Amino acid sequence: MWRLSFTVLFRGTFPARSLILALVLLLGAASPAVADTIVLKNGRRITALSVVAEGDRVKYQTSAGELSLPKSIVDHIEKGGVSADSVAAEAAHLSITPPPLEGSAAVERGAVHDGAIDREYLARVAGEARSGGPGANEMAAIAHHTAAQFELSRGDMEHAVADERTALIYAPENPMLLMNLAFLHLRRSEYKQSFEYLERARRVAPENPDVAKLEGWAYFGMNKVEQAVAEWKRAMALRPDAEVQAALDKALRDMQEEETYRENESSHFVLRYSGEAEPALAREVLRALEAHFAAIESELNFTPPDSIGVVLYTQQAFADITRAPGWVGALNDGRIRVPVQGLASLTPELSRVLKHELTHSFIQQKTHGRAPTWIQEGLAQWMEGKRSSEAASVLVQNYEQKYVMPLGALESSWMRLSGDEAGYAYAWALANMEFIVQVDGMGDVEHILNRIAAGSSTEAALHEVLHSDYDDLMQSTVQYLRKTYGR
Repeated sequence: MWRLSFTVLFRGTFPARSLILALVLLLGAASPAVADTIVLKNGRRITALSVVAEGDRVKYQTSAGELSLPKSIVDHIEKGGVSADSVAAEAAHLSITPPPLEGSAAVERGAVHDGAIDREYLARVAGEARSGGPGANEMAAIAHHTAAQFELSRGDMEHAVADERTALIYAPENPMLLMNLAFLHLRRSEYKQSFEYLERARRVAPENPDVAKLEGWAYFGMNKVEQAVAEWKRAMALRPDAEVQAALDKALRDMQEEETYRENESSHFVLRYSGEAEPALAREVLRALEAHFAAIESELNFTPPDSIGVVLYTQQAFADITRAPGWVGALNDGRIRVPVQGLASLTPELSRVLKHELTHSFIQQKTHGRAPTWIQEGLAQWMEGKRSSEAASVLVQNYEQKYVMPLGALESSWMRLSGDEAGYAYAWALANMEFIVQVDGMGDVEHILNRIAAGSSTEAALHEVLHSDYDDLMQSTVQYLRKTYGR
């Protein structure tokens, strides 16, 4: 979740002609519908079908209808450049906004100006707070909160959390600060940590709908769907909210489908499965998942802190619940969702699917949802055991003929791709990750993920670890493919 674009498992084979056609389609297709982006002063970005500023309000169109915001909390509006389907994707993935904190414009300008945080100003207002000046605590809290929001807008989650915690020192009972710190933990997939601040906020502001809104997100992330539904219903009763409604609809679909499901647990997983599935299969799936967990944990030097939800569906239920394109063979949107209809025991193919999707859970939590799709899918394929032998010659040919999709274009969601286009994207992602692993080792992959988690862009992380930019990596990957697999 988390910044949640779907992570998926593709199933299919792609002959050379299909890969070439896919690349031509990707390079030559008309641009997708674009949308506008509202950038709030707290760093939050809201994607909309269209945005219009009218008076002291900013009105924007979404799939849920027209919504509006006070202009005072809007930093600027970016026109175009974002795929319109991301509006629905954000709602489906619980991309929930934190409540805004109205503060002093003078303090906000003092804390952040000229594209940077003024640490001397923060130290000065903190000193005034320690001396007990009138209103000084509030000023210090707002200043550090402003710094935290600026850091969040730059992807620097570590410092954002630190500054938001400092803000709470000066205003420990401020419900908005409590909820914004909880929001940061939710963005980092740290659901249990978020509850400490949400419960404090509830004690201070028991009827605030944003508390229920965020607690629903925390429960959903911990695979407690019934509790998530209860909180989101409470939030909607207190105040209608399009974001909450979208999240509630998604959770209700899950709950309705899983009403008759059985449940098993292991050390790291909560498994739900259709009554039509064999109990023996469920036990084998859990054993395989635990084995894969240990292997990926060792490779990435990381342990997800919370239990991971897994749901085994019939084929039809998988299609109905996920609403994913037909080429999607399994999906991880915070829970691992796999169709297993007709299987009575664990097959090698199902084991590979499980390892692929579990890799997504590790990457998602290790990078706090910041890893681009090409790293997600490339590394997940590598972990499940796939290699580039079948696609190597076509990828080399595409590169030589300059029919190549830049890695930067493969960072965001692939859910709108056709089957052939997805085949190209998966092949190219695997080739690049295979090169990194085989030449530079899993240690460098770990370092790249750590830098992405700390706020670096993917290309900057590559440069810091591999001393390569995207163009260098693509060229090196092609050389690796030639050497390893020939023409």
